[in-house]
Amino acid sequence: MMSKKWVKLITSLQHKKYRKQHQAFLVEGAKSVLELFSSDYQIQILFVTEEFHQQHIRLLQKQSLPYEIVSQQELEKTGVYQTNNACLAVVTAKPNQPIGISGNEYMLMLDDVKDPGNLGTIIRIADWYGIRKLVCSENTTDFYNPKVIAASMGSFTRVQPYYVDLAQYLKKINGSLPVYGAFLEGEDVHKVPFAKAGILIMGNESQGINPELAPWVSSKIHIPRYGAAESLNVGIATAVICDNIRRSVD
Repeated sequence: MMSKKWVKLITSLQHKKYRKQHQAFLVEGAKSVLELFSSDYQIQILFVTEEFHQQHIRLLQKQSLPYEIVSQQELEKTGVYQTNNACLAVVTAKPNQPIGISGNEYMLMLDDVKDPGNLGTIIRIADWYGIRKLVCSENTTDFYNPKVIAASMGSFTRVQPYYVDLAQYLKKINGSLPVYGAFLEGEDVHKVPFAKAGILIMGNESQGINPELAPWVSSKIHIPRYGAAESLNVGIATAVICDNIRRSVD
């Protein structure tokens, strides 16, 4: 049975204020927790059901980490998942450290992406296309939000986030690499001759990229519409552009 101390902490970590205060976050479900085992994240404690324990007992022993066996009802009552028959981990968050970009890779930059599901999906897309660095505006939703972690399906372990003033960050880079920005106008993404390395900026779900960032964008691109849909979800748009980047440079 979970102690009151852990129940209180787990409940508090569902809120950004306390995630920041404790420098910790929650990871729920078998898929994401198993991804943690092969990452450099530090698990503070793991709560598992008897079923998960029996299935992965050798792996748990090999990890040499503290864990407790609890009921499925306890996991569901304490965590965010409505159904969780496997596990829940309390994990130490990584510090918000500056990241640079080399001349042989792509970086993804997010300007005010608000929806946790969108951010989690974008993290998964970045991982799929081999993009390891994610620079976010300070008002983009929290990387360690439980809904973000869930939507990323374990990809959060392979994508490094950094929250910063985007204009200041781009100013420091100062045109060393091409910066592509998704706009309603611009060059057709299917015809853009993407460079071997660069930065892709995706904007807010309803407002797009902040006008103050436009001067730093060296190439405005858009996804042409062939049907009647009003718009594309930012996660889908990110996937379309990333796919075109890979087709162009590989």
